[in-house]
Amino acid sequence: MERLTLRRPDDWHLHLRDGAALAAVVGDSARRFARAIVMPNLKPAVRTTTQALEYRSRIEAALPRGAKFEPLMTLYLTDDTPPEEIERAKRSGAVFGVKLYPAGATTHSDEGVTRLSRCFHALEKMQEVGLPLLVHGESTDPAIDVFDREQVFIEEVLGPTIERFPGLKVVLEHITTREAAQFVEVTGPNIAATITAHHLLLNRNALFMGGMRPHHYCLPVLKREMHREALVEAAVSGNPKFFLGTDSAPHARPAKETACGCAGIYTAHAAIELYASAFDEAGALDKLESFAAVHGAQFYGLPLNEERITLERTEWRVPERLAFGPEELVPLRAGETIAWKLA
Repeated sequence: MERLTLRRPDDWHLHLRDGAALAAVVGDSARRFARAIVMPNLKPAVRTTTQALEYRSRIEAALPRGAKFEPLMTLYLTDDTPPEEIERAKRSGAVFGVKLYPAGATTHSDEGVTRLSRCFHALEKMQEVGLPLLVHGESTDPAIDVFDREQVFIEEVLGPTIERFPGLKVVLEHITTREAAQFVEVTGPNIAATITAHHLLLNRNALFMGGMRPHHYCLPVLKREMHREALVEAAVSGNPKFFLGTDSAPHARPAKETACGCAGIYTAHAAIELYASAFDEAGALDKLESFAAVHGAQFYGLPLNEERITLERTEWRVPERLAFGPEELVPLRAGETIAWKLA
């Protein structure tokens, strides 16, 4: 297959930042996706519906002229998020989920949840109004090995929470392990997961090839090859509980190449092309459209996009650096070639 035409996809997990950084990266996503679930972990975090609407306006103002791209907003869950705010968010028609960051789990998560039991009234209201909980699923217990944090979180936190709120819609974001994929497969239809391109393409060896590779560092961290293979199997399975979420997370180069570098991989510059490469390697290009453009919309109860995009099997070289406001960032596959190109 030399050309692949598919329904225009959506990104169900995206970091756009704010200000000059937002203006630098939003065009990459808008060229490829019709809609995106936008993460709320700004500084300060997007904790209220009013803040979410203001952030949406800034995103829309930063879009390239003529771009057709709809930001789907989220709230940042805290220990004291009131049920009334959940109801306001649902009524707004602009907020499509509430993000759970365990405090200290990842970038800008210090305002996150310290103990999920403190959020039960908010979760009860989310279950009532049908607003999904979007989960960064990692234990923050320092005694837990970093490579086991997803599995422990599922066993100790997520599983019991789903039992307590059986009607709550939950998206386990950027899953990284075989255990996470299996958990999503066997739970009810209200539980789904996003999978990133970098977790489909890379295993943890990529962190150390030729030395420390800070631009391959993300959270949850890359895992063993058996886990990457399990994620590919889930993505190409046709199971509607798995769908595209890039978790594209831009950071300025100095913030990555430092003694204590930030977690996050920037993939928006070639997101759908990278997914096409992963599906192509798996011999499953025929499954890409459902994963990228159907399953997520169905889970969120949104109409499918009517517009189409076309990918061509044409090698192109990824730039070494991209502009990022007054700074620069290093994208995934910088200086390397990608086999698929957006026509």
